[in-house]
Amino acid sequence: MKILVVGGGGREHAIIKKIKENPAVSEIFALPGNAGMAADATCVDIGAKDIPAIVDFAVANAVDYAVVAPDDPLVLGCVDALEEKGIACFGPRANAAIIEGSKVFSKNLMQKYGIPTAAYAVFTDMQDALAYLDTAPIPTVIKADGLALGKGVIIAQTRDEAKEAVRSMMQDKVFGKSGDSVVVEEFLTGPEVSVLAFTDGNTVVPMVSSMDHKRAGDNDTGLNTGGMGTVAPNPYYTPAVAAQCMQEIFLPTMQAMNAEGRTFKGCLYFGLMLTPDGPKVIEYNCRFGDPETQVVLPLLESDLLTVMQAVSAGRLAETPVRFSDKHACCVIMASAGYPTAYEKGYPITIPADIADNVYVAGAAQKDGQLVTAGGRVLGATAVADTLADAVRDAYGLVEQIAFDNAYYRRDIGARALWAEED
Repeated sequence: MKILVVGGGGREHAIIKKIKENPAVSEIFALPGNAGMAADATCVDIGAKDIPAIVDFAVANAVDYAVVAPDDPLVLGCVDALEEKGIACFGPRANAAIIEGSKVFSKNLMQKYGIPTAAYAVFTDMQDALAYLDTAPIPTVIKADGLALGKGVIIAQTRDEAKEAVRSMMQDKVFGKSGDSVVVEEFLTGPEVSVLAFTDGNTVVPMVSSMDHKRAGDNDTGLNTGGMGTVAPNPYYTPAVAAQCMQEIFLPTMQAMNAEGRTFKGCLYFGLMLTPDGPKVIEYNCRFGDPETQVVLPLLESDLLTVMQAVSAGRLAETPVRFSDKHACCVIMASAGYPTAYEKGYPITIPADIADNVYVAGAAQKDGQLVTAGGRVLGATAVADTLADAVRDAYGLVEQIAFDNAYYRRDIGARALWAEED
């Protein structure tokens, strides 16, 4: 089988490594991929949002199955376009990907169908939003409606910060058209949990839970990033919480999308807050999370491609999906200065004997050498019988990888270890 994976980061590298385990796979194309995954896939210089070129390539190369991983091409209809050419895909069509593509849509969906989430108000007029913030509870959360590279959410600790966030989105257009509408949302408290789930529109199969570390600095300080590391499973996500989420959030979300004529087939990501009032949805993503994928997929014992094909064909209920009861930890190595300004072009050294445990996100080839080419450069993942061992082993991997200007958090997994002790 010839497989096409759209995307070029650590998430895609993790997906590709897992798909490679299927003996029926003869070739994997990554569009665009990156130089760090060239040993696992044929990288093709076609951008993830260039949907006509992606479709043309897939047809010309007789691709048997496609995995569309990032949010942008999903929202833009990449799956729709590939399926129209008869190419089976993993990922939602555009009318279902809107669950991530529009925060206004997803909040209204949850309100309509009684899915627990934070109280909110939607604004299309900046002056109305500013007036609302004169009396809104503080802290509060300001969200740009559309996609914003994971950066369109600001937690404002003061009214001035909240108003500045609204002005930056609606007046200064820092996120472009994504800021035409904003959501002002109640600030929730409690442990955060990420749960990815396979769904074919009839069945929901949650994957192992995980805990992301979004802030750039140790002890959750500094700016928000795309994620500086993850552990799985999340110790706060107990069997009782999982059962509650299935009944109150996961199944109702699938059913709500069906009722709206937007059947979701693919990976549905639930960003949850375990509040004193019970689990609530912070956000939906229409795809595998990054870097959550780098700890969840290494724990998957079932064949990923088989599960994906079952999702596409509506046969998930009859397809076993098994996860190991071990623990995983991923530490992201970034370029110093990320998520703002950083330098690129530094040679990367990854020992061959640990390459299977490394997912490369931002790298290029220069004079035959792998060099840094992004903010988040790579993730190093370890799997072990205990969380403490997984954390220790992940940092052991990091110590063997070298590039100038490398930066990483030193406390990935610390909060989860504290929770285990409680």
